[in-house]
Parts: sequence; structure tokens; C-alpha cells
Amino acid sequence: MSTAISVRVPDELASKLSEIAKETERPKSFHVQKALEAYLAELADLQVAYDRLHNTTDPVISLEEMRKELEL
Repeated sequence: MSTAISVRVPDELASKLSEIAKETERPKSFHVQKALEAYLAELADLQVAYDRLHNTTDPVISLEEMRKELEL
């Protein structure tokens, strides 16, 4: 199942999207969907990193300890 949505984008971005769609012979909606999927995945990764950064119970090790542990 899919849902139609409407968005406004700058003319330059719409033009680039049209060019890519033409070059790849894929609909614009395909590229918008893939871009949104990638953005949401990156946002989720960023949130995990942010949460770990601010987790005071997460152990912190020095670079030297990490090199020793990885045998570098």
C-alpha cells in the first residue's frame, strides 16, 4: 500500500530531480522515496550516536586502550 503526499521544493531541485528521472528512466517518485529512505536511516543512525554520546554509563576508553584491544 502507498500514500500520496505533496511537497514543495525549489525549482532548481525539481529540475535536478527531473533530469535524474529522465537519465535513469525511473519515475521521480522512485528517487524521492529512495532519498527519503536514506535520510530517515541516517537520521536514525545520528540519533543512536547522539544517545550514546550522552549516555554517562557508556564506558570511555583512550585511543591507546583501543589500539591495544584491537592489536594495532
